[in-house]
Order: sequence, then structure tokens, then C-alpha cells
Amino acid sequence: MTSYRKYLWAFAITVLIFLGVTFVSNYFDSQRINEIKGIQDSISMNILSSETQFDLLKETPCDDLGNSSLSQELDTLGEQVSYLESTRGENDAQVTALKQEYALLEIKDFILMQTMSEKCPAVKPVFVLYFYSNAGDCPACSDMGAVLTALRQNYPEIRVYSFDYNESVSAVNTLEDIYKVKAQFPALVIHNKPVYGLKSLADMEKLMPELAKLASSTEATSTVN
Repeated sequence: MTSYRKYLWAFAITVLIFLGVTFVSNYFDSQRINEIKGIQDSISMNILSSETQFDLLKETPCDDLGNSSLSQELDTLGEQVSYLESTRGENDAQVTALKQEYALLEIKDFILMQTMSEKCPAVKPVFVLYFYSNAGDCPACSDMGAVLTALRQNYPEIRVYSFDYNESVSAVNTLEDIYKVKAQFPALVIHNKPVYGLKSLADMEKLMPELAKLASSTEATSTVN
């Protein structure tokens, strides 16, 4: 009987520990989701603000149209979504909803920055569209993501937009159709043309020679300061 009680207590303690860990994990996941939603709301407001500002300044100089803080917030949101996807799984309903909203925010920013660059000679962002797959058919996608992260760190002016190729978002599908992106991963769109396969940082710099000019401009600014 004593042995039975020991096993019963051990089982009860194990269940309590399991329930406690599950509760804590769900709590922090919930906090993470709320944090991501807050960032998304902030980005949505910044995009609306930028669009309103652009409408107001159509006939004036474009000195203040750049919005680097928005790009930084998008990067932060992307990291948060990636973390949540890795912890909760890509099939989690909340993760899917957040990824879809994030993709739409990215496209909105992409369109806005294109419009600004056409209007304002001083606003010349470098665009990279990155299409990846989480369906198990892209072992190099994580490495490509690391290269793009390093690229953004070296060249803050660059705008990298990442999309899950298999995500059921019509706007993302439209981007794939516009740039004729095939299901070959990793896939990049550089200078409006698709490029496939894992690229190193040096490869990316060769594909975008304008980055050398950005680096020179940054060095000149640092020297002056």
C-alpha cells in the first residue's frame, strides 16, 4: 500500500509539473502574441500616417518622407513572428493569422516606398523580395534568412520583404504572378527579376552593385560627422 501511495504521489506531482509548465508556456505565448499585435497596430498606424503625409506633401519637397523607423518595426515584427512560428508551429491558427497580416503590412510598405521613390529622388530604397517555404522542401531557407539579416545589418537602407510562398494570401499570390516566381526555394526578386538558390553575402552584393554606392555614402557621412 505504501508503495502504491508513493507511485500515486509521484504521478500527481508529475501531472502538476506538466500542467504548470503548460500554463507558463501558454501564458508567455499569449504575451508574445499580444506584443506582436501591438507592433502590428503601430505599423498600421505609421503606414496610414505616411500615406496621409504623402498626400499632404505632394506639391512640396520630399525631405521628410523617409520612414526608417517603420522598416525597423517591420523587421522586429518579422523576428517575433518567426519566433512564435518556431515555438507554436506553422499550422497554429494564431500564427497563420499573424503571418498573413504581417505579409499584408509588408506589401503595403513595399507599395508605399515604391511610390515615394518615384516621387522623391532622394528616397531610393533597395528592394529585395524573399520567398521561402516551410513545407520541408527548402533546407537552405534558414541559411538564406541569415544572409538577408546580415545584409540588412550592413546596409540599413535595404528593404527586405519575406513571404511564405505557400501562404494563402491573395496579395502574396499576386506578387508571385507579377514577378513570375516559381516554386524553387529560396527565391529572391532583385531588380524585378527572380533569382533562385542560396546566395552568400558576397553573391548578394554582386547582384546589387548599387550597395557599393550606399556603403560609400555611409562612410562619407561618418567621416564628415
